[in-house]
Amino acid sequence: MAAGDVQDARNACRELENIARSFDTGVPDAIAAQARGAVDLAEGDARAALGSLRRAFEVWQRIAAPYAAARVCVLIGQACRALGDKDAADLEFDAARTIFERLGAGPDLTQINSLTTGVASSSAHRLTSRELDVLRLIVAGETNKAIAGRLSRSEKTVDRHVSNILAKLDVRSRAAATAFACRHKLI
Repeated sequence: MAAGDVQDARNACRELENIARSFDTGVPDAIAAQARGAVDLAEGDARAALGSLRRAFEVWQRIAAPYAAARVCVLIGQACRALGDKDAADLEFDAARTIFERLGAGPDLTQINSLTTGVASSSAHRLTSRELDVLRLIVAGETNKAIAGRLSRSEKTVDRHVSNILAKLDVRSRAAATAFACRHKLI
């Protein structure tokens, strides 16, 4: 999914489902259901995604796996939003945020904030959507190498994005960019 190849993700999901059938425990099924829900969501079938994601959530809750449950809450929130149910989406995002805060999951908090916070107008900061993606990861404390891996870009490309961000925001460091982003609600 991170590489943008939904068909490969769907094939991998089928493999996970086959593996899950051979075990007598809920964890492989939850992993497969979560993957299925993510793929369905990426393909625009939010209704189908909800069924799989709720199945996964029940297992993660039953076995007391809060981080996995919170990750599923994020996906459920995205599915609810896609179906036009803003209230349900907000409840799911809030539940995920609470768990991420308790666990100290900084990058996940950054993601949830980017899903729930309106981004300032592009004329105010002139950053491209890709530069905003990079900025969110900078704020989460990621290195350029880690950002390159997460965004499937070369490290050189990420270096260029970081330089552009610093120039456009008229700041000299990643820390200053982070402060600017928080102050101006860019993330």
